[in-house]
Formats: sequence, C-alpha cells, structure tokens
Amino acid sequence: MSLDARIVLIEDHAILRDGLRALLELEPDLRVVGEAWSAAEGVQVAQRTQPSLVITDLAMPGGSGLHTLDALRAACPGLRVLVLTAYCTDEYIRAALAAGADGYVLKDASRAELLQAIRTVLAGQKYFSEPVSARLVSGYLRRNEPGAEPGPSITEREREVLTRIAMGDSNKRVAIALRVSIKTVEKHRANLMRKLELHNTAAVTLFAVRNGLLSDLHLAPPLADENG
Repeated sequence: MSLDARIVLIEDHAILRDGLRALLELEPDLRVVGEAWSAAEGVQVAQRTQPSLVITDLAMPGGSGLHTLDALRAACPGLRVLVLTAYCTDEYIRAALAAGADGYVLKDASRAELLQAIRTVLAGQKYFSEPVSARLVSGYLRRNEPGAEPGPSITEREREVLTRIAMGDSNKRVAIALRVSIKTVEKHRANLMRKLELHNTAAVTLFAVRNGLLSDLHLAPPLADENG
C-alpha cells in the first residue's frame, strides 16, 4: 500500500461522513480527497479526484450503491471499493460480491476494524466483517444441492482447502484446522488456482459462493495456538 492513500466517502448521512473524515484525518497514511451524499454525485467526485479507495454505503439517494460500483470502476480504473453499510443480509452481501466490492464492513464496526479493513483492501486483499462471513456460511449451509460440483476435477482435500480459503482463513489456520503442513496447504492452494483459473482470494470466495461449496465447510474452530 502506498503512503497517503486517497479516499472518497459516499454516504448520505452528513454526521457519518463527518465522523469518518475525522477518524481518517488522524491517520498519516490516509487522506480524504472528496465526499458525496448520493450515488450519482459519488461517481462525479471519484472521476474528478481519482482516489485509491471509495468507501460507500449501499442504499443512498440517487441510485443504489450496488449499481454505482460499475460506474465507479469505469471512471477510475484500479479503484478499490469498501462497502460500509448497516445491511447484513444474504441478498446484499451476494450482490455486493457480484458487483465487485473488495470489502464489506458493517456500520457497528469498531474504529480499529474499519482501519484494518481499509488497509487490507488498499493492499489488494479482501476484507469481510466477521458477521458478514458468518452470514455467508449460514446462508449456504441451508443449501443442500446434491451433485453441485465444480466443473474441473478437484480432490476432497482441495475442496476442504478451497472452502476455508473462501472463509478468509490464512494458510496457517487452514493447516492447523486440517492437521497438515503449511507447505501442503500452499500446494493445494496453487493447484486449485491453476485448475479453476482463479487469481486471488476474492475470486476463490466468489467461486465458492456461486457454486454452493461453502455448504461443505465443517464449522469446528481451528486449534488457534498450534503450529502448522
């Protein structure tokens, strides 16, 4: 992540915009370069300021934030988008993922979590608030579609690794949960990326969601303090 990341805020509640700006102004590597109260205005501000990151709500005057994501990316190639919203429903989360959101954080998140999400997304990675990840899993655990297999042939172990990667687990956490070495996890991960033609964790998550693979995830927590 480069220093002095440029950020645009799209939020229809002025008090929330003011609070976000005040929070971000305390961080030396983050700079708010524009604000907007509506989706349409947000696209214009982003086009004018060319930010590194847009933080946007989903439901705003002048159009859905989901529909705005495509317009934002067209106006600013390479833009990262972090959704900051009160909505934690399956429909909103799936739609935000499909529209290309790089992160999804709830408005009741702490200051520390929001800053972590911002820096994670700016670093080119994906960030979900814990309730959002839990919602994705619980929603797809209810889907029991026999025979829903991905096109390319993958092993059962690769399938387990894929679902845990999709949940945001690190290689170390996957290794602990499956009781294998980190090197083994890295090998399975590389094989999956090659077979499924996926290039990053965000793509893995979206693939798992679209194919109902999260329904296969065992929810027993990993052994947090063991070495892989």
